Amino acid sequence: MRTTIRKIGNSRGVLIPATMLAECGIGEDVELKLDGQRIVIEPVVTSRKGWFDGYLEQGDTDAWAELLPDADSEEWEW
Repeated sequence: MRTTIRKIGNSRGVLIPATMLAECGIGEDVELKLDGQRIVIEPVVTSRKGWFDGYLEQGDTDAWAELLPDADSEEWEW
């Protein structure tokens, strides 16, 4: 696709079609990088985004419940 660079205030900009942005998964925030003489535009990926989705508290179990207490645990003082 060929397009033109447009003046936007003191800067320049390129209009990117919405279908192309959707295809690349680009939302509001982007990361710009230079790769030689290329400008690379990538979507910002939030680390751990959605990692807690689908958590069900009723399915949570006590991981320590099955462990036997240490025989010498009464001797420890903290």
